[in-house]
Amino acid sequence: MRIVIAGGHGQIALRLERLLAVRGYEVAGIIRDPAQGDDLREAGAEPVLCDLESASLERVAAVLQGADAAVFAAGAGPGSGTARKDTVDYGAAVLFADAAERARVRRFVIVSSMGADAHHEGDGVFDVYLRAKGAADDHVRTRLGLEWTVLRPGQLTDDAGTGLVRLEARTGRGPVPRDDVAAVLAELVETPATAGLTLELVSGSTPAGVAVKAVAGN
Repeated sequence: MRIVIAGGHGQIALRLERLLAVRGYEVAGIIRDPAQGDDLREAGAEPVLCDLESASLERVAAVLQGADAAVFAAGAGPGSGTARKDTVDYGAAVLFADAAERARVRRFVIVSSMGADAHHEGDGVFDVYLRAKGAADDHVRTRLGLEWTVLRPGQLTDDAGTGLVRLEARTGRGPVPRDDVAAVLAELVETPATAGLTLELVSGSTPAGVAVKAVAGN
């Protein structure tokens, strides 16, 4: 099984790459800086150079050709301005979803954000971010060729993962370690029965694998 991850050098993506590689999957991570390649190789992933802010649909579809699953884990980052919320958090996500559909990659998981809403009000950078993520989620949900799952984590932390989470359509706000987000993503990739679900994720008391199985098909 080949899995392609957008935002391959991100903090969640690197964790996910390690988990998937250990499980024996062929993993590729999309990056735009060649200097990041060694970090991906160390995580067990193949680095693929492609700038999702400027690449054509055909180019991204070619990267995804032959993949069994795609994960969008890219983000403009907290230090970026409003313009890159549109080009990365929205534009790159839309491009990646459209390219996955064109390449006939059925399984598609997108890392969103709790509170994402295309109609969110406000002019701050975080307001723009939530609108961009919400609009991207809305677009993904219209892709009839994708078996999509939208994952909306709460406040991300660098605490060591516990493997214990709360994963539901509505969890309420709360923190969650990036380790545990990656663990849930690895389970979601392997669980196509979660297709069609938008899920919120925070720390909880249920093992990640059990939590994913519990929501599958609901």
